Amino acid sequence: MADLLYRVENAVATIQLNRPGHKNAFTLEMIDAWAERLEQAGRDPGVHAIVTTGSGDSFCAGVDLDVMAALQRSRSALQWKQVLWERVHKVAFALERIDKPVIAAVNGVAVGAGMDMALMCDMRFMARSASFSEGYVRVGAVPGDGACHYLPRLVGRAKALELLLTGDFIGADEVLRIGLANRVHDDAQLLAQTQAFAERLAANSPIAMRTIKRAVDQCLRSDLRTSLDLISSHMGVVLTTDDAAEALAAFKDRRQPTFTGA
Repeated sequence: MADLLYRVENAVATIQLNRPGHKNAFTLEMIDAWAERLEQAGRDPGVHAIVTTGSGDSFCAGVDLDVMAALQRSRSALQWKQVLWERVHKVAFALERIDKPVIAAVNGVAVGAGMDMALMCDMRFMARSASFSEGYVRVGAVPGDGACHYLPRLVGRAKALELLLTGDFIGADEVLRIGLANRVHDDAQLLAQTQAFAERLAANSPIAMRTIKRAVDQCLRSDLRTSLDLISSHMGVVLTTDDAAEALAAFKDRRQPTFTGA
């Protein structure tokens, strides 16, 4: 049975971690496949939104402990860095390049790098029984997969430090309260509700959505004048596309638009 599943339905690609007996802890081969599927979804014009989730009762428990133990026995400090930079971090780099919306459907525990993988996504939908933990400190490690980058940007420095320095588990309601989750759903409804939301996004103009996501990321790193200069250029380009013309016509006619991506 494949450790990672991939499917496309109604313009939504779903990447599903599939080691439920190991709480979807990932091997290096899973990371390679995960990054490859993200790149595939990013290139596929028939995919307008992406969902990542896990099989069974877990989202992802981080790196498989057997893999970690083997690496500790055989790797120098430089080799450890290369494993992270060249293998594990491929998912973060792939997500940074993708300008389509990516939603993490967190169906259970997300620990360490598993939590980091959820933080990399644009949005997080949580099952009511799901929980997060940045558990690195409990095993004498530093956050190895982007938590020190993502968490302060999402919840602020003080709350990020609290989560990172304690490794405490926080439940879905608290995750929602502090702004780490967009929505919380009953466990049985999580995937259906996430799919429905992703399909709603996928029905929009793919050009407009991709440009909006790029603009948000660019504006987060820019001053006001640079941001508005950028937006005026984006607007000028987007409004000349066939998608924009079709969206306006469909809005006036009160019908569903049909987009070509041109």
